[in-house]
Formats: sequence, C-alpha cells, structure tokens
Amino acid sequence: MIKTKKFGKDLTSGSIPRHLLSLAVPMLLANLLNVSYSLVNAIWVGRFIGSDAMGAVAVSFPVVFIFVGVASGATMATTILVSQFYGARNFNMVTKTVGTSFTLAFILSALSCLGGILFVDKILTLLGTPESIFPLASSYLRISFLSFPFMFLSFMVTSILRGVGDTKTPLYFIGAGVLLNIILDPLFILGIGPFPALGLNGAAWASLISSFFALALGITYLKLKGNVLVGGINKLRLDINIAKLIFKIGFPSMIQQSAMSLGMAAIASLVNSFGAAAAAGFGAANRVDSLAFLPAQSIGLAVSVIVGQNLGAGKAERVSSIFRWALIMTLSITIFFSIFFVTIPGTLLIPFTIDPDVIAVGISYLRIMGPATIFFAVMYVSNGVINGAGHTLTTLIFTIISVWVMRVPIASVLSGTSLGITGIWVSYAIAFFVMMCVSLLWYRSGRWKKIVVKHDTGIEAPTKSCGAV
Repeated sequence: MIKTKKFGKDLTSGSIPRHLLSLAVPMLLANLLNVSYSLVNAIWVGRFIGSDAMGAVAVSFPVVFIFVGVASGATMATTILVSQFYGARNFNMVTKTVGTSFTLAFILSALSCLGGILFVDKILTLLGTPESIFPLASSYLRISFLSFPFMFLSFMVTSILRGVGDTKTPLYFIGAGVLLNIILDPLFILGIGPFPALGLNGAAWASLISSFFALALGITYLKLKGNVLVGGINKLRLDINIAKLIFKIGFPSMIQQSAMSLGMAAIASLVNSFGAAAAAGFGAANRVDSLAFLPAQSIGLAVSVIVGQNLGAGKAERVSSIFRWALIMTLSITIFFSIFFVTIPGTLLIPFTIDPDVIAVGISYLRIMGPATIFFAVMYVSNGVINGAGHTLTTLIFTIISVWVMRVPIASVLSGTSLGITGIWVSYAIAFFVMMCVSLLWYRSGRWKKIVVKHDTGIEAPTKSCGAV
C-alpha cells in the first residue's frame, strides 16, 4: 500500500534561512564529495600516469559534461514538477511525475550512451584533440559513456527526493559511491593485488562500478520507504500530460546545460590549440575553481526547490525573502574562495602537477576566474527563482546569449591577440558579468510570477501565461 504521510519536507512555512541551509548544505556536501573524488582522481592520473593522461581527461571533460548536462537538465524538470505538486499536496500527480520521469530517463540515457560510444572519435576530432593524447582520450571516453545510464538514473533519484525537500538522503548514496570510487581508483589504475593495471581506463571503470552501486542504493531506499515516490517507480508509465510538462520545462533546461557543455567544448578546443600543457593546466584549474562554483550551484538549486513548493502552495510573497537570504549566503561563501584563487593559485595547483608550464596556465586562469565567480554566484540565485517557477526557457535564452553570443566569440577573438590564452579567461569574466545583470533585471521585473503549471490538476497553463522572453 502506498503511503502519503511522513515523507518529504514542507518548505512553505517556517524560517527561510533554515530551509535554505537544510537543503543547500547536504547538496553542497554531496557536490564536494563528487569534487573530492574528482580531485583525488586527478591527482592519481596526473602524478602516477602522467601529463598526457591528465590532458586526455581534460579533453574528455567537456564531452562528459555535455552528457551530464543532458541528465541534469532532464531531471531539473522532475525536481520542479515534484516540488510544485508536493507544495500543492497533489500526491497523485507526484506519483505520475515519478513514473513518467523514470520511463523517459531509461529511454534517453540508453540512446545517449549508444550515440556517445559510436561517435566518440569524431567528437574528439572536432575538439582538435592533440594526437599524442587522442588514443587515451578515446578509450577513456568509451568506458565513461557506458556508465552514463547509471549516472542518469542516479540523478533522477536525487531530483525526486530533492523535489520533496529531502536533500540529505541522496548525500548518503553519493557518499557511498564516491568512497567506493576512491577505493577502486588505485586498484584499477595501478593494478594492486588481483586487479589488472588499466592505467587511465582504470579510472573510468572505477567510475562505472561506483555509479551502478550508488544507483542500486537509491532504488533500494525508495522501495523500502514505500511512499508515493516508490509508487511511480513500481508502475513505470508514460503519462502524456506529464510527459508534455516534462518536455516543456525539461527540454529548455536540457538544452541550456548542453549549450553550456558545448560552449565548454568550444573553449576547450581553443585551449587545446595552445598545446598539451595548456590542456592539462586548464583541466587542473577547472578542478580547483569548481570549489567556488559549488556553493552557488547548491544554493541556487535549493532556491528552485523552495520557490517551487511555495508557488505550488500559492505563497509567492515569500519569494523575495528567499532571494535575499540566498544572495547573502552565496556571496559570503564565494568571496571567501575567490580570495584564495587570486592570492595563492600556484599553491592550489601543486597537488595536481609539478610541471611548471602546466602550473603557469592554471595560475593565469585562476587569477581571472576568482573575481568572475562572484558574478556567477549572483546569477545562479536569480536563475534559481526563475527555474523554480518553471520558466526554464528564460534561463535557456540567458545561457545561449552568455555562451554563444558572448563567451565563445570573445574568446576566439581575444585568444588571437597578444593576450593569447589569457584572452579566453577574460571572456568568461565578461560573459558572467553581463548575464548577472540580465538575470537580475528579469527577476526584478516579476515576470517569473506568470503561471506555468496548474497545481490543482497538473494540466499545463495556457500558453499566454507562460511568460516567454
């Protein structure tokens, strides 16, 4: 029997700062766990395999990020719908959303995995991957694509729990997966004991096994919990109305994440033209600056969930307080990290490499990106409100302008001047600043208040109320 009581967390009343912290802190910890694994993995690869392997991972990262973006964007719709239906106490629609979301995730992840494996070499060629690291990157990516369905479905479990206000439970699944990954990395990379020495491919196989393990834990938890969430998993379905809403909200978010990922791939291609040391330095610096982005991303996602529930409950008046408190929190944390990136960038890069050419590239990147992360942090809070209201088309437009109208063209131009590779980093700062201003202006306009979902029935609101830009 499906239970409808004592699951999730009501975010429509009570202290807003406490709600933000209760949601954002577990998400931040989960992201830090993932980054910690990524950092440990980068250290193993950079120190024990070599700079070519580090470069192969750096080249592969934008490609992997594209597929992560597809999963993240697709599951964003699930979080938004579940949060709004949960806020409206419409548990029947929560169950339908879960079932339809999982069905679509199975289909989309399988197609993405197959496409990635078939076209991996063509993708790397388009990225201008240096010949010296092409074979390494190719084999590493093929194995990474195999793990994509497990990762996608794990994202789906996390997005469902996040929608009902539970960000703490996914932390345990992620922590277990990361711990297993850290244990398996040296075993597969170096060939310790009965394990074969697989080098860089060993890191990819460790990630695949760990992703499967985390997914298995998540599915088991939902089944044991026995509430309306497991009802959706036990009865996979394709509800047409829900599928339309998922497509309406999720497709722009998916394209948004993909546009960001493709933009990163384009930037990586420009960086690759400066040589293998540049690619490795860019990859190492990306690992470091992700620490500054994570708090803003976690708080932004928390904002989306809280805004979703409050709009579902008809409490739009609470949104301004949610925005204000989130802004205070994210700036306090991001500025702290930015100071270190500007003052001691070389020290932060030493764990990944001792190659002076690689470190020099990373230093130039971090010193410019330090202040730029502040612009990004503010933008993520205002975008969190807009996404929580269901207006993902708006943030898609923001992303396309930021990445493809500004960042990539500016980087292409400036990298050909006397600035060289530094011109690429400058393009990030310019794009972040402009889009922070645009996002804030759109938030202040109040257009996010226009209804996207009717919470009593779950039927899509009339097109004229969707508030497209």
